[in-house]
Amino acid sequence: MAAPAPLRRSRSSASKPTGHRSRINLGAEHENLDQKAYHILKSMIMDRQLLPGEKIPQEKLAEDLGISRTPLINALKFLEKEKLVQSIPRRGFFMRTFTKNEMISIFELREVLEGLAARKAAQKITDSQIVQLQKFFKPFAGGKDIVDIRNYAREDRRFHHFLLDIGAKEFLKSILETYNIISYSYQVLAPEGLVRHPRETIHEHQAMIEAIARRDAEMAETLMRRHFQRSMAVLEGSLNTDE
Repeated sequence: MAAPAPLRRSRSSASKPTGHRSRINLGAEHENLDQKAYHILKSMIMDRQLLPGEKIPQEKLAEDLGISRTPLINALKFLEKEKLVQSIPRRGFFMRTFTKNEMISIFELREVLEGLAARKAAQKITDSQIVQLQKFFKPFAGGKDIVDIRNYAREDRRFHHFLLDIGAKEFLKSILETYNIISYSYQVLAPEGLVRHPRETIHEHQAMIEAIARRDAEMAETLMRRHFQRSMAVLEGSLNTDE
C-alpha cells in the first residue's frame, strides 16, 4: 500500500497543502477538530491520496495533523457513516471498495438527481454565474486530443460541483457530494476516476454549458441524464466483459 502524501500547511488555511512539508497542527486552532480532520480526510480521498482498499495510517495522519488520535477517529467515524471508509475490528480503518454493480447503482442515482440539479440550475442561474459557467473546460476546447487527464478530471469535478451549488437544495447537495466522491475516487481502473476518455465527454459538457447558459431547463436535464446513461453503458459493458 502506498502511503498517502503528507498534509502541508498553506499561508491562508491550515487545511490546504502547499509545497513545503510541515505539520498542520490543528490542535492550535479553535474550530472543531473533528470537523477539520473530517474535511481534510475528505479532500485527501478526492485527490486520491487514499486509495480503495488501503489501510488508513492513523498514527501518521494524527502526527501530520498535529492532533491526538481521538478527533481523527471521530472524523473517520463520520466518513464511515457516509460509506467512504470501513472499520474492521482489531485491524483498523480501511478505505472502502465498491463493486461495478454498486458503481452502476450510484450512477443511476446520479443520473436522476444531477439531471434535476441541472434543470434547476438552468432555471435559477444568474448572469454573473453564466459568465463563470462558460469558463469551464476552456483550456480543453478546440478539438485537440486531451492528454492532461488529471486536470480534466479536476475540471469535471469543479463543473458538477458548480451546478450543485446553483441547482441543488442543501440536503440534495450533501447526498450528491458523497456519490460524486465515490464516483471519482473509488474506481481503481478508471484513470483519475473518469469512466470515459475526455475526447468523448468534452462535447457533452460543452452542450450542457450552452443549454444552461441559455436557460433551457428541459434540455439541460436531458443532456445531463444522457451524459450519465452513456457512462453507465460503459460500466455495464465492462461488467459483462468480466463475466
